[in-house]
Amino acid sequence: MKDGIRRGKQNNLDNIRLKLLGLLACCTLGIAAMALDINEVEHPLGDGDYEAELSIFETELSILTVLAEQGNADVQNNLGDMYNGGWGVPRDFEEAVRWYRMAAEQGNAIAQNNLGDMYEYGWGVPWDFEEAVRWYRMAAEQGNAIAQNNLGYMYDAGRGVPHDDEEAVRWYRMAAEQGNAIAQYHLGDMYYLGDGVPPDSEEAMRWYRMAAEQGNAIAQYHLGNMYYLGDGVPPDSEEAMRWYRMAAEQGHADALGMMYQMGHGVPQDDEEAERWYRMAVFYKNHYTFSDSDYEIALSILTVLAEQGNSDVQNNLGDMYRSGWVVPWDYKEAVRWYQMAAEQGNAIAQNNLGVMYRRGHGVPQDYVEAVRWYQMAAEQGNAIAQNNLGVIYDKGLGVPQDYVEAVRWYQMAAEQDNGIAQIKLGVMYQNGHGVPQNYVYAHVWFSLPRWGWGVLMKNAVEKLMTPEQLAEAQRLALRWQPGTSLDDWQ
Repeated sequence: MKDGIRRGKQNNLDNIRLKLLGLLACCTLGIAAMALDINEVEHPLGDGDYEAELSIFETELSILTVLAEQGNADVQNNLGDMYNGGWGVPRDFEEAVRWYRMAAEQGNAIAQNNLGDMYEYGWGVPWDFEEAVRWYRMAAEQGNAIAQNNLGYMYDAGRGVPHDDEEAVRWYRMAAEQGNAIAQYHLGDMYYLGDGVPPDSEEAMRWYRMAAEQGNAIAQYHLGNMYYLGDGVPPDSEEAMRWYRMAAEQGHADALGMMYQMGHGVPQDDEEAERWYRMAVFYKNHYTFSDSDYEIALSILTVLAEQGNSDVQNNLGDMYRSGWVVPWDYKEAVRWYQMAAEQGNAIAQNNLGVMYRRGHGVPQDYVEAVRWYQMAAEQGNAIAQNNLGVIYDKGLGVPQDYVEAVRWYQMAAEQDNGIAQIKLGVMYQNGHGVPQNYVYAHVWFSLPRWGWGVLMKNAVEKLMTPEQLAEAQRLALRWQPGTSLDDWQ
């Protein structure tokens, strides 16, 4: 095993040396230097013959440094990459910024984009969105597709510039038309949501597909949703499964778990559903650390939790419930959730309610689930308020009570909880606990702007008059979180 590890690390050093030799050859011949593929190379560590190789590597690195100091912008940018990632040199964000800046000030578009990244994320420099935009714009105006996508995102998010959907679309489109998969996904989103362009499911699907076919997992996931919901295409569970599976293999696995749980497009299989759900949780929470890093972090968290920190106690509960870093153990999860919940931590109270409702780590007990949901809901936790609405809606451990269900759904929905908004829309559509009102149903369905909300909104529209639809659209535009629809009449 030790020799195998050594050979692996030797190969990493060889990879770095090949890149550096290539750079040296390019510079000697007067050819534009190639960019280091930082995803391919790891920081080399080892012993034995590796030391001799390291000496050669250091010599080559010193030659590159001389070339960079002589003003070669491509080499300056690549040295910035090496210090940014810690590839072959100690990781040093400030040194990375120094080299990126030298290259960027010479007009190197890749370095300008990289320097924009450093300002956007506060690596080696103070956070400064306006400065990030300045460098992204320089690179984008030279045609750099990554910078064009990044600049589009800054307009989309209102970072360093006023929020401007149309300008975001303009930059996303430039990058997308150059084949940038992330920009293609973003442009698909803009068409799907109608941000900066008229809503157009077919155009959204076209851009999602381009990104998905390049392997973009989020686009694959959205494409699966559109086939599953029949949004812009006829419903097709098998095609949805195909895209969900591609996304799941890259970690976006929750939708595939749902398909197995519900038996849509595949035979119903709870064990397979659980497997994909667990993978989804793992990928959402996992970062690449060594085992020793995890052990140290876990020991520190455990000490803090045992000292009474309720947030850490709740987080440990999450870790044991999902099997992330620690063995999967529902009983241990319940133990930590209970400690935090008894201190009044609303998130932990809701989580403990979930464990009782599902019978995970404790006997299934709807009455106890209601008790914990109620504690969290009364503290304003929107997820618990929605969960309590479901309890009354279905009559789980309490008498079925649509009026009470509506009351809790409303509280959560007014906090912009998308699931509760859809649930509340269903209540208005069916006249459960409230007078039937298609206008209000349409408004609540339209607010989440994703998945089931879109499907339900499209369905209720078929029951509405043009006047009702116009009123619903007016209210949806005016609604703000924290308010009731009655406030906007």
